[in-house]
This record gives sequence, C-alpha cells and structure tokens, in this order.
Amino acid sequence: MNINLYLFLENLLFLLLSTAFFVIVAWGWKSAKPYSLPEPLPGWFKFWFGGVQFLGILLPLVFMVFWGVKWGYTPALSVLTWFFVMIGFQILGESLALRQFHNVVWVMIPYLYVPYRLWQLYEGLTFVSAETDFFSVRNLLILQIIVWLINYCLDLSQLPRLLRWEIKED
Repeated sequence: MNINLYLFLENLLFLLLSTAFFVIVAWGWKSAKPYSLPEPLPGWFKFWFGGVQFLGILLPLVFMVFWGVKWGYTPALSVLTWFFVMIGFQILGESLALRQFHNVVWVMIPYLYVPYRLWQLYEGLTFVSAETDFFSVRNLLILQIIVWLINYCLDLSQLPRLLRWEIKED
C-alpha cells in the first residue's frame, strides 16, 4: 500500500476515534465547574515548554523542510507531515477544550495524543530505516521519541496539580 494513503487512513482513524472519545467525555462532564489552568505555573514550566517547542517542533520542521522538501526524501516528508498534522489537531483540541469550552477534557487530550505521537515516530522510524542514505533522519526520529517520552512523563507527573489534588500541609 502507498505510504501516504496508509498514513492518511491511520491518522484519520485516530482523529475520528479520539475526537469521538473527547466529545463523549466532554458531554459526560458538561455539568462540571468550568476548568482553568492552575496558577501560578511552576518556574520550570517555561524551560520545559520552550524545550519541547524547540526540540519537538522546530527541529523536526527544519528536517522536514530540508530532507523532505528540498532534497525530496519522500518518507521523511510523509512521516513528518502527518506528525505536524496531528500536533495541529492536538493544539486545536486543547485550545477549544480549555479556552472555548473551559472543559476538564483538556487535561485528557495529551494523554491520548502523545502516546499516539510516539507510535507515529516509531512507525516513521520503520519507514525510513529501509533507506541507508538518511541516517540523520533516523537519528531525528529517535531523538523525537526520547523528547516526547520525557514530555509524556512530565505530563503524567503534573496530573495531580492539573486536577488540583490537595497537598497535605505538614
């Protein structure tokens, strides 16, 4: 099967299933109090957020432009295009849930999208591993798996804060 058609169908299926899940959950929690981010944000947040933007978004964008567009390496272009499409849908979903609807489903969105992103990157690694000329693209995908795995662990560590679990005062 054509790699582009395969990736289109796979990402469309994920998008439809995850969107249906979020709509159902948001409807189920429609009576909950409006959700807003806990303030103040931790001091390390800007470094984490900046690091993810640089390593997890800007760096793959540079690779996509050079290896995919300029040098015509189709597998890199296909994998990274769908990577960015799904990041775009995640950001759209988070923005709508948090800013438009003020719904607690916002907290759940990264917990579905980031594991899927890890799958995308792993799968992309299998697509580009067949080629020996683009060792740096494989290294980028491995780095992305590490970056997004660390990001997911940090997301998980913030779950109690996002859900405003009380801290026992000593």
